[in-house]
Amino acid sequence: MSGNGFGLTIVLVVLAIFVIVVLLRSVRIVPQARAGIVERLGKYNRTLNPGLTLLIPFVDRLLPLLDLREQVVSFPPQPVITEDNLVVSIDTVVYFQITEPRAATYEIANYIQAVEQLTTTTLRNVVGGLNLEEALTSRDQINGQLRGVLDEATGKWGIRVSRVELKAIDPPLSIQDSMEKQMRAERDRRAAILTAEGTKQSDILTAEGERQAAILKAEGDAQASILRADGEAQAIQKVFDAIHAGRPDQELLAYQYLQTLPKLAEGTSNTLWVIPSELTEALKGIGGALGGTGADKSPTAPGTTEGI
Repeated sequence: MSGNGFGLTIVLVVLAIFVIVVLLRSVRIVPQARAGIVERLGKYNRTLNPGLTLLIPFVDRLLPLLDLREQVVSFPPQPVITEDNLVVSIDTVVYFQITEPRAATYEIANYIQAVEQLTTTTLRNVVGGLNLEEALTSRDQINGQLRGVLDEATGKWGIRVSRVELKAIDPPLSIQDSMEKQMRAERDRRAAILTAEGTKQSDILTAEGERQAAILKAEGDAQASILRADGEAQAIQKVFDAIHAGRPDQELLAYQYLQTLPKLAEGTSNTLWVIPSELTEALKGIGGALGGTGADKSPTAPGTTEGI
């Protein structure tokens, strides 16, 4: 009895392990953004979507899950010959996404390697029809052509190429040195042009400032001359009005005239005096005035009249 009981226990344990293994192989959980291909007896059965699913043990087989997210693959530099027989090294980056898991599994053995080789051959065809200058300045055109060819070719593989980018285009070292010298010469030329333009603008602004300053100075001098002339005219007018209002006689005018004569000798460079002819008339007027004063004190001579 003990031997039969021990054997029964072993059978139950083995059966329990078998049931656990069957359950583990039957239940599968597919993560989000993943897809699984199920083969039943070696033949395609269905495509698993994210979530929980059940498989028939020992009959169904789940292949490695496929990533449905957009993938980025950077390929190593590839030597490409341009139209002018120059070898350039080009780095490419391809953005693609699996749209049909079944086609990506059964239509191509290694879709990443296939995309790389297709990108290389297409790149050589596209760049081979361009010279070096066009290849360096036409990246958008090259990207568009590569994307169109790759998307069309990979469509049957269940892959959609969304974008192709050229990371770098490296010409030969000798060409790089020549390009560097050309760019340096171009920068020097632009710097010289900018310096000349700056000097020209500076000279123009300086001349314009000097012209404006001269105009303003001339206008100020003219205004000052006008104001000075107006002041002198008003002063003369006031003196003239004051003289006529005071009704001066001949003796006062002669006396004022004599007072202004010393001012003629105030200059340090005056070595010659010119006596105006009016001096005699002024002296006569003063003499007459003095003589008239003395005559007023004596009796009036016969045959004469009173002083005028």
